[in-house]
Amino acid sequence: MDLFTHVLTAYLLTFGLVGYQPNYLIAGAIAGGLPDADVLVFPLAKRFPILRHHGITHSIFGVTVFALVGGLWIAPMLSHGGDPLVFFAVMMAGGVCHMLEDGFTHYSVAPFLPFSEQPLEVDADRAINFITLVVSVASFYVLLGVERGHVAFELYLLTVYGLMVFFVAYFGVRASARYVVGRRKKLVGDFDVPVPTTNPLVWLLLSESKQDGRMRTSFARYVFGRGVTKGPYVVDVPLEAPPVAGPAKDADEALARTYGVARKESDVLDQTYSFGEAVPAGPGAWKVHWYSLEFSAFGRSAGVTVDLAADGSTRAKSSWRVPLWRKELA
Repeated sequence: MDLFTHVLTAYLLTFGLVGYQPNYLIAGAIAGGLPDADVLVFPLAKRFPILRHHGITHSIFGVTVFALVGGLWIAPMLSHGGDPLVFFAVMMAGGVCHMLEDGFTHYSVAPFLPFSEQPLEVDADRAINFITLVVSVASFYVLLGVERGHVAFELYLLTVYGLMVFFVAYFGVRASARYVVGRRKKLVGDFDVPVPTTNPLVWLLLSESKQDGRMRTSFARYVFGRGVTKGPYVVDVPLEAPPVAGPAKDADEALARTYGVARKESDVLDQTYSFGEAVPAGPGAWKVHWYSLEFSAFGRSAGVTVDLAADGSTRAKSSWRVPLWRKELA
């Protein structure tokens, strides 16, 4: 979930708990965004992994610390009044809301850190979905710009309740779609994991194994009401680049010789489900794109492009590109 959606849904949740009380609404909304403050200490994450994004700040422990400090001390001091216990409650609710929303996506959190690494990952939505992002940004503009101090209070209430209905319906649709596609995935092919896309009616069905020094991934595009519309596509490559010189004879060999190179360039390939495609780039040369099946935006996927020259040398760089199978849909 994006930061705007976290803050907005925490605001709506706080409104549902305490009604129109601006001091508490502000505290709850801020608490909805606080877990993402971990990006400020991201440089320390390699030395202290618990400080990684979606680490300790996205746990019940971290949320409670924020609520204790903010609710019992900072918020009452800045607002010059208000019940510290209510501030604590709304900030706790906003932080837990953030944590659960992230766990609702394909980007897992560990809610019981530092005591357990057990992940929460429902796989019902994208980490950033532009549907909710656009709705949230527009809602802030309407609530804080267009309506604030300019319209009747009843119209403001209608907007707030309308947004509540939208998000309840949105999460309900996504959760229902995840449940249904999870039940059907084995009926349409040998797939283990449903991967959400921006559209709740369109999913990627996927299976991946990494064993004996190799990675094998297969996936297909599944559309409700139509079944599998693309694929399955399959890639089977060694985890490490083999020491081979000279030109690659075909796309399969180009993929096999570049996956290890791409993994060293970007850890997104190890952290998410990934796939690769190779196209000729001149006599004996290939352009290979390894990309995430989970991190994408506007049709482009995060990954690594590897130029494999005719002499066997490689050059890799991180990039966002449109996968070939998506181009076929255009």
